[in-house]
Amino acid sequence: MFDNLTSRFSGVIKTLRGEARLTESNIQEALREVRMALLEADVALPVIKEFIARVKEKAVGQEVMSSLSPGQALVGVVHQELIAIMGGEKVDINLVTVPPAVILMAGLQGAGKTTSSGKLAKWLMEQKKKKVLLVSCDIYRPAAIHQLELLAKQTGADFFPVQTGQQPGEIATAALDFARRHHHDVMIMDTAGRLAIDEAMMREIGELNTLLKPIEILFVVDAMQGQDAVNTAKAFAEVLPLTGIILTKLDGDSRGGAALSVRHITGKPIKFAGVGEKLTGLEPFYPDRMASRILGMGDVLGLIEEAQRGVDQNEAEKLAKKMKSGKSFDLNDFKMQFQQMRNMGGMSAMMDKLPAQLSKAAQNVKMDDKVIGRTEGIINAMTSQERTKPEILKASRKRRIAAGAGVTVQEVNRLLAQFEQTQKMMKMMSKGGMTKMMRGLKSMLPGMR
Repeated sequence: MFDNLTSRFSGVIKTLRGEARLTESNIQEALREVRMALLEADVALPVIKEFIARVKEKAVGQEVMSSLSPGQALVGVVHQELIAIMGGEKVDINLVTVPPAVILMAGLQGAGKTTSSGKLAKWLMEQKKKKVLLVSCDIYRPAAIHQLELLAKQTGADFFPVQTGQQPGEIATAALDFARRHHHDVMIMDTAGRLAIDEAMMREIGELNTLLKPIEILFVVDAMQGQDAVNTAKAFAEVLPLTGIILTKLDGDSRGGAALSVRHITGKPIKFAGVGEKLTGLEPFYPDRMASRILGMGDVLGLIEEAQRGVDQNEAEKLAKKMKSGKSFDLNDFKMQFQQMRNMGGMSAMMDKLPAQLSKAAQNVKMDDKVIGRTEGIINAMTSQERTKPEILKASRKRRIAAGAGVTVQEVNRLLAQFEQTQKMMKMMSKGGMTKMMRGLKSMLPGMR
């Protein structure tokens, strides 16, 4: 996401190289580049006009500090305005009410309402320690009800069963009574969607709003729809008292227009961003962090938080104790590093949060999730003894492992070479040789070559 925007904004700095200060004439070309970048990202035209006007007003005549170039100073103004246009500050989900706190999910079919309901349930259970009930009133698509039931099982949330012939209003009333009697903290109601906005859909969701009196009405919008997503959000906001927005598929080929437009057009805060298909793929939306990512600065804080959630602290401590005691780093430990990386959302998710220059460097060395998957497959094809004592892996064993993993012997050899480099790094770490370890970092990361 945002690749084109990032490269365009990087070009802005170059256009102002050598200038002493920002003036109306020298930022004209730079702002033209910004305007083109926003148009290509499918940002709504009224948003672009206001954004450019505000950047121009703040940038013209701004004194440039000796430590900054005019290009960097302009990017600083753009950064602040990007944050403002996406809402300024992070807005938390509101659960301050007499339990159960009802959350109504609204949106068109295919936007990701059902999946987002499951992700939100998992997030509330893990981050807020809430007892959650998942309910579906999409009687027009039995598959959606079944999907939500499966998501409830996967997350550990409770699921309210729907009886054949029940109408949405009946389901809502019965589910609310059930949630009260079973002391649920939160009830998430997944509503029916349509391929386009229609009168029947709006009437039905309006009735559900009257019946349930939800504390939160979250509009789920597909970020890949661009301006269409914004128009849909505006139509829903005119009928329902929306309290927030969930942007889904931010890891797809979206150009970023929805993220930059939807808050400004609807006046409602973006509360969550959905990334990937995994149930862990829901993140609170931080306008400042998103603005940094758009400008190629990365989201290091988000990466650290992802590491804290994804890394198994017990396993990390076991490895540290093992290294301290002088025991060697083996292929079981090597495999564990890959699993920890997968828990953090995979290599692609990590790269998306890195600053642009580091992300490009990682792409140049061909570091990807497929390579990691193949590496795990090779290790899985080994016996327990081979993983513990990789030195016994001779030609005949390598051929057997390659056949079992569906790869070539050359790939097995490549993995073993990477493992040996990583083993050396681990030995340096155990002896306190951090400087030497950093020199060999490239060989330490899986999939880099």
